[in-house]
Amino acid sequence: MLYFDHCASTPPYEEVVQTMMEVMKSHYANPSSLHQRGTAADKLIERARSVVSKQFGTRGGEWIFTSGGTESNNIAIKGIAKQYSGRGKHLITTEIEHASVYETFAQLEQEGFNVTYLPVSASGHVSVEQVADALTEETILVSVMHVNNEIGTVQPIELIGHLLKRYPKVFFHVDAVQSIGKMPIDIEKWGIDLVSGSAHKLRGPRGVGLLYVRNGIKLYPLLTGGSQEAGFRAGTQNVPAIVAAAKALRMSRETEEARYAEMSALRSRLASIVNAIPELKLNGGEPLAPNIVHFSYPGMKPEVVVHKLEQHGIMASTKSACSSKDNMPSRVLLALGASAEHASGGIRISFGDEHRSHDIDRVGTALRQVVAELKPLERRLT
Repeated sequence: MLYFDHCASTPPYEEVVQTMMEVMKSHYANPSSLHQRGTAADKLIERARSVVSKQFGTRGGEWIFTSGGTESNNIAIKGIAKQYSGRGKHLITTEIEHASVYETFAQLEQEGFNVTYLPVSASGHVSVEQVADALTEETILVSVMHVNNEIGTVQPIELIGHLLKRYPKVFFHVDAVQSIGKMPIDIEKWGIDLVSGSAHKLRGPRGVGLLYVRNGIKLYPLLTGGSQEAGFRAGTQNVPAIVAAAKALRMSRETEEARYAEMSALRSRLASIVNAIPELKLNGGEPLAPNIVHFSYPGMKPEVVVHKLEQHGIMASTKSACSSKDNMPSRVLLALGASAEHASGGIRISFGDEHRSHDIDRVGTALRQVVAELKPLERRLT
C-alpha cells in the first residue's frame, strides 16, 4: 500500500521517533518547576527554540510552540486583531485559506471586525495589486497562505511582503504549514511578521505547532493561566514533542533543496499522467507546490474514487483532511470558478521523501484502472 496523503500528515523520521521516546523517558518533569529536573526540561525547550530559529535566521525568542498549525493560526490572527483593534478593525485574507484561518476570520466578523476576502484567479492565485487595492486606513492585518493545502497553489508572499513594508501599521501573517520543509521561505527578507507551521506536516510528531512572532509584536493571549511561551500561550509545554519537532524541522530544512527538485519532477510526471486521462481535470496553475497534484473527476463522488484507489494500493484524499468527511463542494475550487459538479469531485495526491518515479507510475496505472471501472457509473454515483 502506497501512502499519498502527505498534506494531511507525514510519516515521522525514525530519528525523530527515537528522540521523542528518549526525552519522554528521561525528561518527564514540568519545565516550569524550579528544581533540577524542571530546569533541565526547560533547557531542552530553549535549545529546541534555538534550533528552530537557526533554520530561518531569526532570533530564538521570536518562536513559540503551540499544539499545532490550527492553534498557531488562531493565536496569530485573533491575537493581532484583539491586541491592535484600537488602530482599526479591517482585516484582509483570501477566499481559499485553510479552514483554521478562514473560519477564524468569520468568527472575528461576528465580533465586529470588517474582513475583505480576496478572490483568486482561475489558476488559484491572488495578486499584489489586489492586496494593495484592499488596504485602507483601518487595515491592521493581512493573512495569506504560502501554499494552498488543497490544490497546492503558491501565493506571491515575497511580493506581498515587500508591498506591506510600506505600511508599518499593517501586520503580515503567513500560514506556511504546507510549505515549511518543502520549499524556500525567507521570513526576514520577505518582511513577514507572523508565520504558522506544524510539525507533523514535515515528518515530526502530531500535537506541536510553530509560530513565529516578530520581535516587538504583542499578541492578545487566547490561553491564560501561566507565563509559558513568553506569555503568548499558557499551559505546560509538551517537552518530548517540542524537541522532536525541532529535530524534524532541522532534518527537513537541511534536505529541502534536494527534496524540492526531486518532488517537482515527480509532480510534473504525475500531472502529465492525469492530463492524459480525459475524464480527469487538473486543478490549479503554476506556480505550484512540488508535492501536490489535485484533480477532479466531474460526475463522480470523490470518496468513491478514493476508496477505489485504495483497492488498487493507493492511499489518497479528498479536499483537506479537516473537511474531507463533509459532502459539500470544495470552497477552494468554487473560488477558482469551478462548477458545483467539478468542485464536488476533487482528489488530492500528495507525496514525500519515500516516493520515486516508479511509485508515480503505479498511481497512474491505478488511476487509469479506476476510471475504466467507474466510467459506466458516472453521474449515477454523484
